[in-house]
Amino acid sequence: MTTTPGFPRLNEPAPHFEARTTHGPVSLASYRGRWLVLFAHPADFTPVCTTEFIAFARAHDRFQTLNCDLLGLSIDSVFAHLAWTRNISEKFGVEIPFPIIEDISMNVANAYGMVHPGAADTQAVRATFVIDPESRLRAMIYYPMSNGRSVEEILRLVTALQTSDTHGVATPEAWCPGAKVIVSPPKTAAEAEARAGQGYETTDWYFSQKSL
Repeated sequence: MTTTPGFPRLNEPAPHFEARTTHGPVSLASYRGRWLVLFAHPADFTPVCTTEFIAFARAHDRFQTLNCDLLGLSIDSVFAHLAWTRNISEKFGVEIPFPIIEDISMNVANAYGMVHPGAADTQAVRATFVIDPESRLRAMIYYPMSNGRSVEEILRLVTALQTSDTHGVATPEAWCPGAKVIVSPPKTAAEAEARAGQGYETTDWYFSQKSL
């Protein structure tokens, strides 16, 4: 019998989990009050995953400055995770500073919809979830098993989400700190008529930008 994985929804509470990791037991509640990037990889000792873990490790301090923790996951055991991270340290000279979940039961993978039919029966796709300090799921990114993620894009996304929360704005394509942000469009005819005189960089009534 095939179990259909669940798929969490944006802006709703992220699925709760409790799990063993390379740093000891953790739960979703462990990260309350901080942002969290939870990312799955298909298997330990695979070359694409190794490049991703090296990139996440090198960016770890930058995530920390955003009040954001990293948490990896695969179906492999804690012992396999430990052997792999020790191998990365020995062969690539990079220490992995964040925990990795053991999910042999696939409870976490299924709760987050990380296992897709046709990809593999027991391997999680390259799924990435951004969870906010209130434990709400704010973003999801899925990659195929054959292609690695961009850690820079995940950093950019966390920064953009935090900027939107703090300033009540949206961010345009490829936005990075220092670039203009988008002001919410008017919601009434009167607001649309008044928009041109509100001091924004307005191209048309629905499209206004400003600098922070």
